[in-house]
Amino acid sequence: MIRRIITIDEEKCNGCGLCATACHEGAIGMVNGKARLLREDYCDGLGDCLPACPVNAISFEEREAPAYNEAAVLAAKKRKETPLPCGCPGSACQSIEAASTPIEDVPSQLQNFPVQIKLLPTKAPHLDGADLLIAADCTAYAYGSFHRDFMKGQITLIGCPKLDAVDYTEKLTQIFIENDIKSVTLTRMTVPCCGGLSYAVKTAIENSGKDIPLHIVIISPNGQVQ
Repeated sequence: MIRRIITIDEEKCNGCGLCATACHEGAIGMVNGKARLLREDYCDGLGDCLPACPVNAISFEEREAPAYNEAAVLAAKKRKETPLPCGCPGSACQSIEAASTPIEDVPSQLQNFPVQIKLLPTKAPHLDGADLLIAADCTAYAYGSFHRDFMKGQITLIGCPKLDAVDYTEKLTQIFIENDIKSVTLTRMTVPCCGGLSYAVKTAIENSGKDIPLHIVIISPNGQVQ
């Protein structure tokens, strides 16, 4: 049938996940850090997600699509065993089975302090000529060999855009402008709120006017690299 349904421009999408939270039907999900319409039959065409998008990446279109399936939507909601505090997927409770690994002495690879983006000065000696690791703070807990695989040889900054409730863009822009940063590795979780950190880093590099190589690694709560 021809009906009104949303469309998402993935080029514009900054991965913040606000649309997925605003979609009460569960039609939108996050795939590789981008919002995507996962179930056309879950989309009611009312557009609660549109005003939630900060970059206007969502719009309506008239096209062939399955009819809205209210019964399926209600059944999907009922199947969710754990309610999400504040409606945020990043706050969902889940149990993770720890991997069995031998205990060994593992030296810390931390080369700087402070590590919090909010606390770090924009100009510091250890930032000049540095390969920078910007990490969503949960990633170090989810990924067992974080020090060895990510922090080694890099200057580490951590933050959480949800808990800090700040836009890191301005601070990171100044860090990139005032220092000779060789490269940036960003580690983020699969949860939508981490999209805010990705957006801040990308925007800060663009605003700095520098061509700084950026590598983004997405980590799931069970420690798998996506």
